[in-house]
Amino acid sequence: MTAFDPVALAVIRGRLEQIVDEMDASLFRAAFSPVIAEARDGSHGIYETETGAMVAMGKTGLPVFIGAMSFATKAVIDRAEEDGGFLPGDAWLLNDPYVGATHLNDIKIIKPIFRNGRVFCHLASAGHWLDVGGNVPGNYNPRATDIMQEGVRIPPVKLFDQGELRQDVVDILLANTRMPNFSYGDLNAQLGALELGETRLHELLDDFGDDVIAQAMAEINSRAATQMRELISEIPDGTYAFEDNLDNDGITDAPLRIALELTVTGDRLILDFTGSAPCCAGPMNVTHATTVAVCFVALKHVFPEVPANAGCLSPIEFIIPDNSILSAPAPKPVSGYTENIMRTIDVIFGAMAQCAPDRVNGAAFSTINALMFSGRGNANQRFIMFTFFGGGLGGNPEGDGLSHGNAPIGMATIPPAEIQEAAYPIRINHWGLRPDSGGPGQFRGGLGCIYEFELTGEEADVVTFGERAIYPAFGVLGGGYGAPNRIVYDQADGKHSPALGAKLSGVRLVRGQSVRIESPGGGGYGPPADRAVEDIERDLRQGMISADGAERDYGVSVGVNGKVQRMKQ
Repeated sequence: MTAFDPVALAVIRGRLEQIVDEMDASLFRAAFSPVIAEARDGSHGIYETETGAMVAMGKTGLPVFIGAMSFATKAVIDRAEEDGGFLPGDAWLLNDPYVGATHLNDIKIIKPIFRNGRVFCHLASAGHWLDVGGNVPGNYNPRATDIMQEGVRIPPVKLFDQGELRQDVVDILLANTRMPNFSYGDLNAQLGALELGETRLHELLDDFGDDVIAQAMAEINSRAATQMRELISEIPDGTYAFEDNLDNDGITDAPLRIALELTVTGDRLILDFTGSAPCCAGPMNVTHATTVAVCFVALKHVFPEVPANAGCLSPIEFIIPDNSILSAPAPKPVSGYTENIMRTIDVIFGAMAQCAPDRVNGAAFSTINALMFSGRGNANQRFIMFTFFGGGLGGNPEGDGLSHGNAPIGMATIPPAEIQEAAYPIRINHWGLRPDSGGPGQFRGGLGCIYEFELTGEEADVVTFGERAIYPAFGVLGGGYGAPNRIVYDQADGKHSPALGAKLSGVRLVRGQSVRIESPGGGGYGPPADRAVEDIERDLRQGMISADGAERDYGVSVGVNGKVQRMKQ
């Protein structure tokens, strides 16, 4: 067999992907915290020996983790070389965003895999730990101005030394969390996934031989790069500009611009973010590694047929200005990275709509709407609830956007209502679609949702961290905006909304009080006037839109029988 044998290459690629898929499944089955076990906020990958380039990734977690872990793996490689190199049985842990993590909750563990006395490749695991210290339980601190206010920062440290667990490192980790039992369980779940991955990888190498698999890994990445170049070459040459805004940084009520000039030159693509806002005071910054990782995610949406590995980025040049909100240095806070990166995906879609309209969609709701309750629950036990919510995805060339979908940064799932009610002292009084929230268009944006969480415990501090309350999801090719985000919470004197859109802290609820989240809808695709009458009638029957909404957004009249007629111009 040679690396150019397409059948054998497909088999090997499938085996590599199956390894990381099994690792994902192992983590999600064994993790203690619901954010990993139920929401699947984790991921795994296989990485090249010396450069840390990604070879294969799991399909059920967060691909933004996978891209960033290339940088994390390279940081571990460099650190290990300083210490004399890797030894069999070593494993390294980190969560430092400035060297390849995302934010402090996302714990990465890197394990070199040895064959015949040398490192063959690296396996990596990422999982969102429920709490890692800091000023706010759960660590989404909308008022943070320094990473020290977000949690404990861990550079690459050796967790296993020649197969021996370093208990001192574990003790430090568990001393810097409000939920040590969850953290200990999640740590061991990640270690179990890595052990399973190592076993499966050795089985693959024994079946085909080390040299064949090494050759196949290189060929898989090379073919992805070739395919990406071919697809880029089909796009008209030119420079296409687009920008969008984040609502604010959680400190000052001022927008933060993310601007892109996308240049196509033959079979190469340049992503130039020079016009983006400088670093902000609050936690809406991301690091250079995270921006590159999310560009990988966005391009995979645009070019889904290309295999997911480092070869995808080979034809891409990045221009990401230092000291911007897309390349923040230490100690700038980054806990809200999820909100920033989704806007980056959206501006790539907005630029691509000008040159490859058949490959993109309207902007998504693009916020996880993080909600955290922390306090004392039953039997006076401490609890920290961290959850996130869905919204509408953008309309696309083939149809309407998905309603109540998850954010376009991965395949994590929205935690089920039943699990949350069983785990925490809360009652969910409302969980349903939000009518009239999808952006109008030939293909409508997906609907957001309405969620209402009532506290059943004695009292709890509440934090929300969301976006798109001021700048809603845009449509493309004439499509309209989706409905903006809206958050309402109870206090003794009535109902209130956060002063900074969807970012809230310093609020305490007592038993019976609620938080209500009305998540954004997605942007539309194509002119609303081109939407088929039968599609409008179906939306009316299903409660997706109201009669008033149909008349306002689509210029139609709605009869008492639900039949629609277009207004004469």
